[in-house]
Amino acid sequence: MIEAGNVHFAYGDAHVVDDVSLAARPGRVLGLIGPNGSGKTTLLRLLYGSLKPTAGQVSIEGESLAALGPRAIARHLSVVVQEAGGESTLTVAEMVMLGRLPRLGTFQRTGAEDHRVVAEALEQVGAWHLADRAFVALSGGERQRVLIARALAQQGDFLLLDEPTNHLDIRYQHEVLQLIREVSTSAIVVLHDLNLAARYCDDLVLMDAGRVAGRGTPDGVLDTGLLERVYRIGTTRTEIDGHVQLLFHPLARAA
Repeated sequence: MIEAGNVHFAYGDAHVVDDVSLAARPGRVLGLIGPNGSGKTTLLRLLYGSLKPTAGQVSIEGESLAALGPRAIARHLSVVVQEAGGESTLTVAEMVMLGRLPRLGTFQRTGAEDHRVVAEALEQVGAWHLADRAFVALSGGERQRVLIARALAQQGDFLLLDEPTNHLDIRYQHEVLQLIREVSTSAIVVLHDLNLAARYCDDLVLMDAGRVAGRGTPDGVLDTGLLERVYRIGTTRTEIDGHVQLLFHPLARAA
């Protein structure tokens, strides 16, 4: 389990994450949602140790993140960020093999087991046929699959992703999130699209101005009144095939 307890983070006097507590439970997909500037990505960075909280604590399986070294953190957490490897000259197989580095000792070379894990990860994401291609030559959807394969090859306990559907067309948005559900036992994902969050997340944390405005299942968090207050947009809610579906429209201006 990943837990954040009363976590704060500030850039100077600007409080970006303010007294946030959450628990990401094994076997579930936790979505971090909220308007631009609400603190979602900063919170995710605190959860995987890229940033250190100015107050409060993040822990993994009861052990403080601050007490763990980078290699130990990487053995627990596999991370996919938006800017990863965009201009790399590596092949797809070489890119995925980078996920094995936290599992190797100092000066240890990759071996048969590492190549097996990489092949299995590429098979899982449906990208084995791309193994010899240059990563830079791939489409956006293909790159996302490869980056997820790299994270799977890392064999962390949790998969953390920052807007994995960014810049993808509708088909790839659904394919990538369905893939995350299928191949990962536990994940934390930052999402902008609330309908995608409703369909693919088990739990949601709604951020607003650095604080938690709502938490729980999508059914509970995606309340029209709460969403209208946080996003300042009119919201209509319905259900399609048992999933919450939201429609948005401008709020009527007061006369």
